[in-house]
Amino acid sequence: MDNFLTVAQQVAILFVLIGTGAALRKLKVIPEHAIEGLVNILILVVTPCLIVDVFQRPYDPSMLKGLLLTFAVAALGHLAVIAIAYALVRHPDANVVRPLRMAAVFSNAGFMGLPLEQAVLGDAGVFYGVVYIVVFNLFMWSWGVGTMRNVKLKIENEGFRRRPKIFNLQSSISHSVVNPGTVGIACGLPLFFLSVKLPAVIGVPVHEIATLNTPVAMIVIGYCLVGAKLGRVVKMSCVYVATGVRLLGYPLLMIAALYPFRHALDRNMMLAVAIAASAPVAAMVSMFAAKFGRDVDVSVGVVSGTTLVSILTMPVVIAFAMSVL
Repeated sequence: MDNFLTVAQQVAILFVLIGTGAALRKLKVIPEHAIEGLVNILILVVTPCLIVDVFQRPYDPSMLKGLLLTFAVAALGHLAVIAIAYALVRHPDANVVRPLRMAAVFSNAGFMGLPLEQAVLGDAGVFYGVVYIVVFNLFMWSWGVGTMRNVKLKIENEGFRRRPKIFNLQSSISHSVVNPGTVGIACGLPLFFLSVKLPAVIGVPVHEIATLNTPVAMIVIGYCLVGAKLGRVVKMSCVYVATGVRLLGYPLLMIAALYPFRHALDRNMMLAVAIAASAPVAAMVSMFAAKFGRDVDVSVGVVSGTTLVSILTMPVVIAFAMSVL
């Protein structure tokens, strides 16, 4: 019960921040075009700084072992949930089923997972959480983009439509290797291995930027929730299947897979992975749906719907993980 109350309180704090973002949109304090800039700042600046800041710690061989194990567990978990998504999430329209399969696979491990890992587990949880995000990026920019292949890009800028471009697989593979998550790891890992602490003139700004992750990410989510159109989405049975896999099926499968090894593995590592797996659908799913001409209303609806429902599911799932792992 104590675990549930602890996690519920942290989730409630996040949803207060989400409510702030929703209020800012209702009051028209933040214009729509500004939100895209905030998302870019989060992805391109805050995420790498957060990862580098997490690795600002003395080298510990046991944590290196945990890092490698986290990578392996997260990779196997993604492969397993991809198979589940193909088996269970079905719809005759490819423009609907492909975003939903991505929704079942990819969690909001960065914007929702990392703040909870920080609150529940501290820096150790975030240390393992960023490894999960690296695996997330590898699968998102390879399998995720491949799921959308052979579809023309829809790119709009200030009301003008540019000439569509065909999906470039080589570009997607390069993004799977070089992205904000892997750049952060590439910068942070050497510092960790060598136990190098950044000078204050660099380290303090990096840390301050890293602290923006939770409040800014939650405000962005709340802002986007206000514009969600859920009327059509709630009538589709396949949406409920994808939601069930994302919020309950996958995290419970991950907990069950880790349970036999609970005495051999680092508890913070196991819980960090469980928290990341229990998060709602990643906002990137909606971005990919828009970019590749898939059903945007369905993708935005499932992102918004799972975010709202996760206020009930995440405390239960995480508290269960804390009690058994």
